Amino acid sequence: MRLTVLGSNGTYPTPGHPTSGYLLQHEETSIWLDTGSGTFAALQSLIDFIDLDALIISHVHADHCIDLLGFYHAVKYGGRPRSGIPTYVPPGLAERLKGFLGDPHHPLGETLDFRVKADGGRASIGGVEVGFALTDHPVPTLAVRARADNGRVLAYSADTGPQGEWSRIAAEADLFLCEATYQGRADDKPWSHHLTAGEAGQIARAVGSRTLMLTHIWPVLDPDLSVQEAEHTFGRPVELAVPGMVVKV
Repeated sequence: MRLTVLGSNGTYPTPGHPTSGYLLQHEETSIWLDTGSGTFAALQSLIDFIDLDALIISHVHADHCIDLLGFYHAVKYGGRPRSGIPTYVPPGLAERLKGFLGDPHHPLGETLDFRVKADGGRASIGGVEVGFALTDHPVPTLAVRARADNGRVLAYSADTGPQGEWSRIAAEADLFLCEATYQGRADDKPWSHHLTAGEAGQIARAVGSRTLMLTHIWPVLDPDLSVQEAEHTFGRPVELAVPGMVVKV
């Protein structure tokens, strides 16, 4: 598998740094994982978006889903319409997006085939098997475990605090892409439903992840310090998700 970082900012974009979004590719399969603000433009520089095999949206917060609306309009009215694009989402997301468009009966679902997944849900997308787990977040949020048919595993925490059993998705993962919104002591973080870099390292070590990559860092923080804090608890080098980077899983 190959992971391309489209955006990795937490909460809001800054120049050159979109919010959460990733392109996951394996052989002929292409999956857009989270569609945060600015990521659709980044995606278009890499592939023909009309050929995506599927989308996965972790949750309804704008920094993870808002570019889905731009994608919809591009597909619907861009000259090469397509229908029934598999779009894996948590409960309630499709209804919220239709509400934003001003119509609970909006035909958004004709273009995007919303497939609701709950804790323990699974899907097959080309040569990739995907499993889902609900995270520790105020709205229904899906962590993702993607296993290629060659056995390689990518895990993605989405947004989460440390509580619950969601971290099982990262057990012995070849690459664990984990949110690290905050720095410093876990007891001092302003909101319990996100992780510090140190917590990300602790979780990755506890579940046996082989490689840890930090993402979703609050934009005002020094990401190098986040990496240092995660390395201290993980016990080995930690990578940082940077827009445009390509990683072989």
